[in-house]
Amino acid sequence: MPVAVVSGMDFKVAFSALEAACKENISAFSNAAADLAHGPVTQRLVMCMKKIQEHARAIEPLIGSFVAVYHHYDFDAQTPGNGYRTLIKVLQSCLLHILHKARYIASNHKSAFFRADHNASEMEAYCSALCQLRALLYLAKRLINDNDLGQLYSLQDLDLSHRYVQEYSSMHKACFYGRCLGFQFSPSLRPFLQTIVISMISYGERYRKQHSGLGLAALSLLTSGKYVIDPELRGAEFERITQNLDMQFWKSFWNITESELLTGLCRIASYPVQLNLTLTIPPVPLRLPLASDPNLSTTVSPPLAHWGPGPVHMRLISHEIREGQDSEELLSFSRGNPPSVSASNLPWVQKQPLSPWLLIHFHGGGFVAQTSRSHENYLRSWSKRLNVPVLSVDYSLSPEAPFPRALEECFYAYCWALKNCHLLGSTAELVCLAGDSAGGNLCITVSMKAMTCGIRVPDGIMAAYPATLLTTDASPSRLLTLIDPLLPLGALAKCLNAYAGVDSQTALPAVGGNSLRALGRDTTALLSDLTYGASNWIQSFLQPMWPTSAAYSRASRHRESTSRDTHRNLNRTPPLHSQCYLDYPEGFEPLRSECHAVVQPTSCPIIRNPFVSPLLAPDSLLRGLPPVHLVACALDALLDDSVMFAKKLRDMGQPVSLTVVEDLPHGFLSLSQLSKETELAAEICLEIISKVFQQGN
Repeated sequence: MPVAVVSGMDFKVAFSALEAACKENISAFSNAAADLAHGPVTQRLVMCMKKIQEHARAIEPLIGSFVAVYHHYDFDAQTPGNGYRTLIKVLQSCLLHILHKARYIASNHKSAFFRADHNASEMEAYCSALCQLRALLYLAKRLINDNDLGQLYSLQDLDLSHRYVQEYSSMHKACFYGRCLGFQFSPSLRPFLQTIVISMISYGERYRKQHSGLGLAALSLLTSGKYVIDPELRGAEFERITQNLDMQFWKSFWNITESELLTGLCRIASYPVQLNLTLTIPPVPLRLPLASDPNLSTTVSPPLAHWGPGPVHMRLISHEIREGQDSEELLSFSRGNPPSVSASNLPWVQKQPLSPWLLIHFHGGGFVAQTSRSHENYLRSWSKRLNVPVLSVDYSLSPEAPFPRALEECFYAYCWALKNCHLLGSTAELVCLAGDSAGGNLCITVSMKAMTCGIRVPDGIMAAYPATLLTTDASPSRLLTLIDPLLPLGALAKCLNAYAGVDSQTALPAVGGNSLRALGRDTTALLSDLTYGASNWIQSFLQPMWPTSAAYSRASRHRESTSRDTHRNLNRTPPLHSQCYLDYPEGFEPLRSECHAVVQPTSCPIIRNPFVSPLLAPDSLLRGLPPVHLVACALDALLDDSVMFAKKLRDMGQPVSLTVVEDLPHGFLSLSQLSKETELAAEICLEIISKVFQQGN
């Protein structure tokens, strides 16, 4: 059932309704008839309803205190959005799910078809989630008390941020990945999130075995049925497996989207283009005119960090062939072997004149994964609908190439594009930078670097859910990493530390190789992998055809163990010397995880370099930026990055806009084909880019 979020005026009504529903169920299940009908499940339901009442009574006044002040943290009155608002919205969504389920139980518990154990498990899961969300509210309240009014980050209180990381490491998270998975997001995305979580668990189980690439993904997918039918197992395994896996696991899993099979399917579903050319630009110095005096010029060096001069890889996408795009000079940079067929050899293709516009794109992926290939679906759409050439940069990835290598390559690519725009099918009268997540960060920092070098800055920036503060500093939206299946704090911290070069081993890219070629697979290998995966899948079904008691016993023991653990968690009192890093009200403590996460706080000084964390940049490095258009997600852990950066630019008098989209996760641009909601959010990004190009009209 779609769950609408109640408005501020409906808080009392919602809490009163929940109190009444809990009382009704406690009364219904506290008699001999219910005990006779449902057995020990009745005790679980009664205990759960009482715990929900306790949490709700404590939460109600907390919500009121947030509602009274959270508007002070918005960008402006027309753009309501910040981490405090989001926490309240997530909590409301959880409460309404509980209310809906409690009313269902009260109305149907006498039915012959009522599944008592299933409904008790549902209520216990949401009760655990409510307990953890209550803890997050207490943490957020601490942030409000410790920070200045309107300040979302504890930039000066490093001790509080460190204790927040420690608290996160010990808190129970499995309840958010089982029955409650994705409850805060748009309902249309929940099946996708379940698929991602199940795939990640199965992939993590086999990660250290001798399977590679798409074969590992195929095997994982075909042996993951147990996580579909057992939400408690799914939640527990997701927490256990993803807590402490290394950086290479995340790179490997996220790079599944780079496989020939998946990118081929995406291309089929996306707009066709006449030009999709991968380029390798040699590392030669460039001479560009100064923005202040075009009669003077400056030299731009090729990327040098860590291993010296090296080529820069790019992808040129154009819906129509334009002048220059079929030139021998451009095709000489082609990574294809042989190069793409030029338009001059296709007489039915009409060559278009140079476009006055050029869109330069930096992809996301946490600085550690993916290439332009993973983002082709929306880049193709942009090229067609804007009628503009798109140049996407395949920068070197961390931890092998930490800061500043990616920034140097993106800046060099930007300068090369300005100098050679005629080869790209453009006069570059108007240039827009666009990127998501890590790519959004690079859009901003490339523009900062252009200003410091005296080179022309782009005419506008569209940054979707960018990372502007690459630290683990506490903020209300960062608290969402506890419940976010796509961006848990452990993975976020690993990405940030990798980009900063913490414990990294820089490595020169292999000659003649790149991330795209490394991910390529031929048909024979793919069929072999799928066959191996299928045989394991079939075997998993055949094995229970022999004596099934063992398999049934294992499943029963797991369900009983999970039920006992949940019941014990609901009924326990906090230990006298529990591992608690932040103060909670007397008698309350969040649920603790048996498997603590190892999260390394971002303490490396490089993280606070303004070209790493532009939110920390002095005004002198930001003054003169082009118009910056930020598109953030209300349910994204990086929401506060966008809000605070937008406020910083506005207070300086810099042109900036902020749009906050609802109910979507981090990375919605890559999910634009999955639902109407992600499609509409991607449309907002397209409209912003269009306005950048239309500003001269």
